[in-house]
Amino acid sequence: MFKPLTMVDEKKKIIRSTCKEASLPLSKRYRDLIDQSIKHLTYSQIDKYAEKYDIRPGTALAFPQIGEDVRIIVIVYEYEEGKFENYVMVNPKVISHSEEMIALETGEGCLSVNREVEGHVPRYARITVTGYDPDGNKITIRAREYLAIIFQHELDHLDGTLFYDHINKDKPFYLENEMRLI
Repeated sequence: MFKPLTMVDEKKKIIRSTCKEASLPLSKRYRDLIDQSIKHLTYSQIDKYAEKYDIRPGTALAFPQIGEDVRIIVIVYEYEEGKFENYVMVNPKVISHSEEMIALETGEGCLSVNREVEGHVPRYARITVTGYDPDGNKITIRAREYLAIIFQHELDHLDGTLFYDHINKDKPFYLENEMRLI
């Protein structure tokens, strides 16, 4: 039986705190939360399930968003209609990034931010992230474009940063000649 996860609102202290490293291999409890997160995120991106369970669409989450003070992120990336690739990283760190910056043309949203926040969020166009899988095996992922943006958004959560912290208050929107919008 599927039960949607409850997301922690941006006003809660855990959303603004730096999370602690997870012990490896992960506990059964954290593994179960990862499985629940994957199912929640997958269902949220399929209209009939999102409607049935009344869940907001989301591509990813970081564990502080479900009330866990630990460095774990889960991404369910729809790379083709109805086809998903799952990324689970424990204690992730960016080890390199491009100089080029990009932003989502429509701006970013967040499962912990229940309001519209307008503005472009500058992100690296390409990043390399290293961390561990739930069994404690070291993994490295190279992400580009939209997937790189997702990773950066979730990694920020582990350090108490929200997407709108990156929006320039004086100039929230960029023109095409100032930044590549995707």
